[in-house]
Amino acid sequence: MEIDFEIYSPVQQINNKLFDEQGLKVFIKRDDLIHPIISGNKWRKLKYILKQAQAENKTHLITFGGAYSNHLLATAAAAAKFGFKATGIVRGETVDNDTLFLCRLHGMNLIFTDRDSYRDKPALFRKYFADNAEAFFIDEGGASAEGAKGCSELVDELTETYDHIFCASGTGTTAAGIINGLQNHGLNAQFHAVLVLKNGGFIKDEIDKFLISPANYHLHTGYHFGGYAKTDDRLIEFIKQFVADTGILIEPVYTGKMLYAIYDLAASDYFKPGSRILAIHSGGIWGLLGMKDKF
Repeated sequence: MEIDFEIYSPVQQINNKLFDEQGLKVFIKRDDLIHPIISGNKWRKLKYILKQAQAENKTHLITFGGAYSNHLLATAAAAAKFGFKATGIVRGETVDNDTLFLCRLHGMNLIFTDRDSYRDKPALFRKYFADNAEAFFIDEGGASAEGAKGCSELVDELTETYDHIFCASGTGTTAAGIINGLQNHGLNAQFHAVLVLKNGGFIKDEIDKFLISPANYHLHTGYHFGGYAKTDDRLIEFIKQFVADTGILIEPVYTGKMLYAIYDLAASDYFKPGSRILAIHSGGIWGLLGMKDKF
């Protein structure tokens, strides 16, 4: 079976009084519309990983994530769609929730492990699958050169030019891929990664190791709202207002933080009047399932 989708990811303008006052044109690339579950950078990162597994005649995908991991769910759905078995190794105590229900519904087997053991993912893979010739290791979040390659294709789809391109960053793979895509096309857009983790400066090293050549880009470290999957009332109110104003569903873990950063930077006169700004919606809206009590 060919591992591919017919991509539907339109670019839409975000209209807002703030942007009008600042003389800005702000757009969003709707990677959330690629697939209901295997959406956004989840699909882009998995595409070439799955192709590699297929080329190596591996039939059992083994990957990792937390109890509300969009990556686990996307991998489960991709495995079902493209004919693989899948196992998710889940960080923390045994739990049941909406995300894991959907993983199981797509046929994924789940193994829960303590947080100390989880830190050494290759060791966990060897522990459970060393004797399984069909097993294929996929790192947490799809972090890999193959993942960056898939994310670089986002730039191939752009039909207009922009002064700034923003995406949320957790592992650095998506950021590296987009930077590589910009370099491949000779585009001069300034790239901005909005870090969703606290003390995330190390992401620069993760981005750099997947770059095809050195590049200048911007890291925004002040919009993590307390750390990965952390939030506060400011971010929740922003998301509620944004969804009500635009009809575009976003969540607090990734895209919500990235868009908050754009609005905040615009309000702080960060951009030159006349700038064209593109935000990347990286999908993952199922992350809302673990955040319902915040709203």
